[in-house]
Amino acid sequence: MGVIEKELLLGQVADQKMVGGLAFPEVLVPSDPSQDVDAKAVAASVKQNKDFIQQILHKNGGILFRGFGLRTAADFNDFVDAFGYEELPYVGGAAPRTNVVGRVFTSNESPPDQKIPFHHEMAQVPEHPAKIFFFCEVESIQGGETPIVLSHLVYDRMSKEWPEFVQELEEKGLLYNRVLGEGDDPSSPIGRGWQSTFLTKDREEAEKRAAKLGMNLEWLEDGVKTVSGPIPAVKLDEAHHRKVWFNSMVAAYTGWEDARNVAEKAVTFGDGSPLPKDAVMACLQILTDESVAIPWQKGDVLLLDNVQVQHARKPFVPPRRVLAALAK
Repeated sequence: MGVIEKELLLGQVADQKMVGGLAFPEVLVPSDPSQDVDAKAVAASVKQNKDFIQQILHKNGGILFRGFGLRTAADFNDFVDAFGYEELPYVGGAAPRTNVVGRVFTSNESPPDQKIPFHHEMAQVPEHPAKIFFFCEVESIQGGETPIVLSHLVYDRMSKEWPEFVQELEEKGLLYNRVLGEGDDPSSPIGRGWQSTFLTKDREEAEKRAAKLGMNLEWLEDGVKTVSGPIPAVKLDEAHHRKVWFNSMVAAYTGWEDARNVAEKAVTFGDGSPLPKDAVMACLQILTDESVAIPWQKGDVLLLDNVQVQHARKPFVPPRRVLAALAK
């Protein structure tokens, strides 16, 4: 370990990866772990060291904060607020979530036996968060890790191994299709109903808000079909001068399945033609190969650059409570 800034140390955990000489994710721990630190003191430390923390996030893509004594959703809310980032409302996302306190929400509330595939948060809508925070309030008995992967590695491998597919994807983009009920369906990983998706019960207002997200709505007898796109599947990470695999293709193709939706029809090329299954499955394997999955400990905070990094969720044995906050 080495001291990097006042009250902070670089730490290490099992399962970290070294990518281009940089730890992924980087780990920050208290400089004096024996000292009891309350949430307000931790928030003050974040404010004091914000510039340095942001430098690490820019270089490494993700930071795991461990051992800072955060215990509650309110502690986490204070921690996130200390960064001074503007909140991004969760409008247009697919996952069922509940507001807990302030800008803190539950993470995807889908059943514990279901995995959540890799994705960039809200990649299927034009305005996505720049950063996403996760907080472990209750660690699971078994499983429940949040695997993460650097998307430029995925793009690099897909370009080398599936060049024709990637070229077509870059030319056409992606269309995302999803059927929503009126209310939330907690049994589904994409069970967010249209009223909570668009934060309104009024259909006309929902259409206006959908249009701002680049979505078309087709009203059905018991819900609505949303069509998003064509949306680029590859994004230029201008801060790092490289392309990233910025999409929810694998998540939609393998995970957008419930009573209303068929996963393989949930995402297509931008012209509506089907995606080749072998290429999508190859991408899933690359995501898995390049990923890091660090078991949660109570009080952990994981901060991700949502342009550089995709995340997922492994199935778990309850109880488990991981909260989230989105930032512009």
